[in-house]
Amino acid sequence: ETAMNASSSRSHAIMSVMVQQTVKHGESGNDQLTEVKRSKFNFVDLAGCERQKRTKAEGRRLKEGIDINRGLLVLGNVISALGDTKRRGTFVPYRDSKLTRLLKGSLGGNHKTLMIACVSPSSDNLDESLNCLRYANRAKNIQNKAVVNVDAGSRIVAELRGQVQALATELLRVREGGEPSDDSFSIDALKSIIR
Repeated sequence: ETAMNASSSRSHAIMSVMVQQTVKHGESGNDQLTEVKRSKFNFVDLAGCERQKRTKAEGRRLKEGIDINRGLLVLGNVISALGDTKRRGTFVPYRDSKLTRLLKGSLGGNHKTLMIACVSPSSDNLDESLNCLRYANRAKNIQNKAVVNVDAGSRIVAELRGQVQALATELLRVREGGEPSDDSFSIDALKSIIR
């Protein structure tokens, strides 16, 4: 309990959902090609900034507030580093807090991130609301290039199965007395692949 909120959780909350999609291509049976796509969704609820003057926290509650503020400060530094176009490629301090280590995958690189800022309509909370909006404003500068994550192993297996099927069909045609097609591999090309 603090002077501001009698039932505050006073913590950050992260829920991760992993989704895997298997797409089957081609005919059924052993020759069916599969492609695996994986996604991860992180739903994050950040604790609000803790101002001791307003919360009147002491002892353990004060330490919790300090830890919350430290995590939010480091997250703000990470957001600033990622959003600053002049500093692209420079050090991003993900390892400075547990929170930023957990959120590293959601903030930079191959991800889409949506931030919803919750502000208070009360003039009593004007400073906190302005700080929250400034925080969100920095976050909007992060630019990521998200692409679909296809399991490389399943894609390679699918391509190889397709090649095996094409070569088996070609071999059957040649065994039955037919001529190799123009687009088939030459013997020399096949030997060079084997070596």
